[in-house]
Formats: sequence, structure tokens, C-alpha cells
Amino acid sequence: MANHSSSAEPRRKLSFHEITGLLHYVRPWRGRFALAMVALLVSMSFGLCFPLLIGRLIDSAMPTEAALRVTSWHPSINTVALLLAGTLAIQAVLTFFYSYTFNFVGENAVVRLRQQLYDTLLSLPMKFFGEHRVGELTSRLSNDLTLLTDTLAGTVPQALRQMMMLFGGVVAIVAISPRLSLVMVSTFPVLMLVAVFLGRKVRRVSREAQDRLAESATIIEETFQGIANVKAFTNERYEVQRYGVGLHAYLNATLRGVRRRASLVSFIILGIFGSITFVMWYGATLMQAGRLSHGQLTTFTLYTLFVGGAVSSFAEVFSQLQRVLGAQERVQELLGETGEPAAEAGALERFRGDVEFAGVGFSYPSRPDLPVLRDLSLAARAGEKIALVGPSGAGKSTIVSLLLRFYEPDIGRILIDGAEAHTLALGSVRGNMAIVPQEVLLFGGSIRDNIAYGRPQATEEEIFEASRRAHCHEFISRFPEGYGTLVGERGVKLSGGQRQRIAIARALLKDPAILILDEATSSLDSESEALIQEALAELLIGRTSFIIAHRLSTVRQCDRILRDRAGDHDRKAARTRS
Repeated sequence: MANHSSSAEPRRKLSFHEITGLLHYVRPWRGRFALAMVALLVSMSFGLCFPLLIGRLIDSAMPTEAALRVTSWHPSINTVALLLAGTLAIQAVLTFFYSYTFNFVGENAVVRLRQQLYDTLLSLPMKFFGEHRVGELTSRLSNDLTLLTDTLAGTVPQALRQMMMLFGGVVAIVAISPRLSLVMVSTFPVLMLVAVFLGRKVRRVSREAQDRLAESATIIEETFQGIANVKAFTNERYEVQRYGVGLHAYLNATLRGVRRRASLVSFIILGIFGSITFVMWYGATLMQAGRLSHGQLTTFTLYTLFVGGAVSSFAEVFSQLQRVLGAQERVQELLGETGEPAAEAGALERFRGDVEFAGVGFSYPSRPDLPVLRDLSLAARAGEKIALVGPSGAGKSTIVSLLLRFYEPDIGRILIDGAEAHTLALGSVRGNMAIVPQEVLLFGGSIRDNIAYGRPQATEEEIFEASRRAHCHEFISRFPEGYGTLVGERGVKLSGGQRQRIAIARALLKDPAILILDEATSSLDSESEALIQEALAELLIGRTSFIIAHRLSTVRQCDRILRDRAGDHDRKAARTRS
């Protein structure tokens, strides 16, 4: 399995342009988003009036010569208090509106992105899933997209709000006292440079932490999928230790990021509030000299706190944006993968069922140096039953994978009804085939849902008929909930034989032109097998069938048997040498 660790991959530089690219998903709600932006701007405009009105309130209570020189407007205390109450009320209403709207748009946008990513993943070829673990992909759909949700719904509005507070506050303090503002603003370039430097380090560590978390999720996924094997081999403690190693790697990466974020925040707080302390001292001397009024100093102090708070919050905002850059990069990598052609079956033209392998050679992409098939040639006429017999590793399942176009042959051709398979619509090819595998996977819904998976638009009566033909209607009817019985995760509430018969009912419902049976009776006892053989006999009529089997009872009804002769020769030679 591929281990996609960030430390092992070259990193390309990302810009904030990629963050703004997320707004593409906001497009269906751009009207709401624009209204939220307007509400945010208006709300922050009223917020910037707050220090000014507080200063006027103090100067109204303590009028001085400096206060009288500031402006010709000298309202009463009650007037200023009413204005303050009005601005706060308007700001509260607007804050509720834009906060709710940003979250509404952000959640909807990321749900759309989540749907698109899931759609993309399902369209990717089997080669991709052979190189990526399920837990890793699950983590991308959950953890990474959760970060994107937080960014659209929280971080972006916060960044806009703090930017307005910063620039509005700077303009205000310059208007009040250019001398004091010069002292305050002179510290910003140094603080911002340090923030960028430390923020880049935070981003690298944050992406590594996300990768470690994805690997830990993979361990959980694999353990729960194979829980029967874990318990059978009494390896619970081993799996706990393996998961602990993954969590420890995640914790180390996370704590490195925490240390760097903490260093960034502490440095900015020290710089900002150190500057505020110096400004307050200098402002007090100006007020003592009669150059500033009490209200002006109070207003300046509040605006300075606004500016300082905005700059200090940029550390966390920048850190969050750096974290989401790593998540977005991985999501965009997945969205950029080349998928298979659309496989929707739609209204299918039924194939006759002629199949031919002409000089086919194939090696799996993960092991190109190990050929699985060499110069395979076989032809099956419509309705013919072909048995594929051979030891494990002989290539029987590979033939099935090539027939279903999970992979394309390296050399040679596969023809269906005389046409090369790769020239036919993928949906038509797979829509005309059905497979009953050895290990039946049932989805965690009801029995009805699992049978209808063969043809989702089937009627209730068609589902019942397929079940009767597969000889599973009897045991389903004995359940209290009947066809509504939930099968549990991967069908654990049913026996192996019951799962196998439901899989056969699913294939019967699909009514394919080409049928693939992969050890379809291997999980059945002798009584169940007798019932299924009757169903299979009916199922095989008029269909081209490829049957992977070891039991003589299954192979006996085939028209031809293809065996791995080379494998037999190799085994005989090995016995001779021994």
C-alpha cells in the first residue's frame, strides 16, 4: 500500500489565491454570500464608531479646553448614550445575520465539495484503489473537508473582519494623533514578517499531522474490516499497539505545530501589547501637556486595542489558513485524478455475449515485473459456459477483472460481440455483466436494498421473484422484519450461505448477458448447495458464463474447462526435483 506522507513528497508552493478558489463552491449561494459581506462591512463600520462615541461620552462628562478644540459637536451624555445603544443594537442584529449566513453558505458549499470528491473517488479506476488505503481516503472526506468548512464558515469572515478593524483603526489613530500612530504602526512590519515565517513552519507541520491522522484512521478501518481475523489470532493487543504508534506520530507532529503556533502568538502579543504600553505612556504625557483630551486618549486607546487585537488574531487566522492549505492541496490532488468514463448504465442495449481474449498479456501496475497473464487466447460463444480452473495466482480472477474492465490489458485485445471492449461504453460493458463473488459484500442496509442493488429501479414483485429463484425467499420470510431486515455491517447478521444466496438473487435481478461466478457455492453446506445449483442452472441458461470453481458439481455443467497447464507442469517439475 502506498504511504502518502508529506515528508516523502515534494511540496509545491501554494498561495492565498487557492483559498479564494474555494469561493467557486459558493457560487450557487453568491447572493446570500454578498449580503453577508455587506452586513459584515456595515456591522464593523458601526463597531468602529464605538471608540469614538466612548471618547465623546467622556469628553461630555469632563469638558476640557482640549476637548472643545477637537470638534464643534458637543452632545449631551444622554445623546451619546442613546447613540451607543443604537449602534450596539444594529451591530448585534447584523452580526447574527452575517454569522448565520456565512455558516449556511460555508456548510452548503463544503457539502457540495464533499459530494464532488466522493463522486470523483467513485469514478477512479481500480489501479487508484490499489495504491491508496481506505482509511486515508476516508480521512480526506472527513478531516480535511472539516478544515475547509471551518475556513469558509469561520476563518474567512474572521479575516475580513480583522482586516477592517485593522485598517479602520489605523486611519482613526492617525487622525487623532499622528505622533502616537507612528509609534504604533512602526512595529507592524516586523510582526508581520515573523508571522509569515512562523506560519510557513506551522503549515508544514500541520499537513504532516493531517497525514499521520489519516494513517491512524487507516489502521482503524483495516482492523474493523478484519475484526474476525484480529480476534481469531488474538491480536487485539497488537492492533492497539499499532494504533498507538500511529497516534504517537500524530501527537508528535501536532505538538510541534502547537509549539510553533504558541511561539507565534506569544511573540505577537508581546510586540503588540509592548507597543500599546509605550503608546499609553507617551499619550499620558501628551494629555498632561494639554495636547490630548481625556476622551481623545480613551478613543485612541480603544482604537489601539482594536488594531492590536486584529494584528494578534492574524497569527491564529494565518495559522488556520496555513493548515487549510495543506488540506486543500490534498483534496485538489484527489479531485485532479483522472477518472474512468462515466459508467452509468442507462437504457442498455443487451449484448449477445460473444467474448474473446486474443493474445492478452497483463501485469498489475503495482508489480509490472511480474506477468500474471501471458499470451492468453480464448473465445466464448454466446450462451457458452466456461470453467476456469487452476491454483491460486494462476490468473483466474485477473481474467474476470479484465473482462469487467477494472484494468486494461498490456498487450492483446478483448472483444465483446466482435467489438474491442475499450471502444464500448463502460456503462454498457458492466451493465451487461453480473458477478457472484466468493466473498460476498453486503451493504449495511436491508435485505431488500441489497437485492435491489442489482437493479435499483426494480419493483417489489421483481425482487421477490429473484429471491424465490435464488431460494432465499424462504429464510427471508422467517425474519420478523422480512425483507426490511437490516443485514448489519458487511452482512454480519447473516450466515455465509445466506449472504451467497442474496448475492445470487442480486445477479438474477440484474439479468445480465454475461455472468461471472467466482466460487459461488464455496460458502454453502450440501443442503444449501443443492438448492443453489438448481437456481444456478436456471441462471446460466442463455448467458455467457465464466465460472471459477474447484467443486466438481459446479464444473460438471460447463461446456468447456480451461486449466492452468503451465502451473501443472511447474508443480510436477518441483515434485521431481524434491
